Amino acid sequence: MKIKGVVFDFNGTLFWDTHLHNEAWDVFLERNRIKLSNEEKNSKIHGRNNNDVLNTLFHNQLSVEEVNRLSREKESIYQNLCLQTEMKLAPGAEEFLGFLKSIKIPVAIATASEFDNIEFYFKHLGLGSFFEMSEVIYNDGSIRSKPDPQIFRKAVNRMGLMECETLVFEDSISGILAAEKAEVGGIIIVNSNKEDYGRWDYPQIRNFAEVDKSLFSR
Repeated sequence: MKIKGVVFDFNGTLFWDTHLHNEAWDVFLERNRIKLSNEEKNSKIHGRNNNDVLNTLFHNQLSVEEVNRLSREKESIYQNLCLQTEMKLAPGAEEFLGFLKSIKIPVAIATASEFDNIEFYFKHLGLGSFFEMSEVIYNDGSIRSKPDPQIFRKAVNRMGLMECETLVFEDSISGILAAEKAEVGGIIIVNSNKEDYGRWDYPQIRNFAEVDKSLFSR
């Protein structure tokens, strides 16, 4: 079966910002006197939404208002770091998104980011050239964190397709696990941070120009 739709994770996949999120979390953790090893950061932070991360870090002792305040604090740090860099999509991403648009392949984004960050990305990365806001499934407070497959299933449903007809691009371990649980038609790992994905044999790319275009229906 050829692929009829594509779902992209965003952070670390379409936008290579893992180092900026890590730096923002480091600043946030230091401010709040929390110490985590790199291994703990991978397991407690990467690929998860802020609500789950903060409740884990603060042992489920936060009110909704405190979670919202701390989330805004961390994302403010992150956005300021982004603006100090040259913000651009991943290598080859614009050309690949243009190709998908030209052959009318539906696309969606499935991200743990919150709405403020989505608006930020549309403003500073030109996402409006490739995606409608309605094609972005983001953390609105109702979606469970990856590795739960809910966010991918919702993205597939938004495109009007079946899971087996879709291809997912992911970089995080939790995201890959979520895509597997969603039983999507294919997974391509975007190795943006030179991680070890030895437990899987999925294709890996460092540039979207490497994607085999014969996968897609025309």
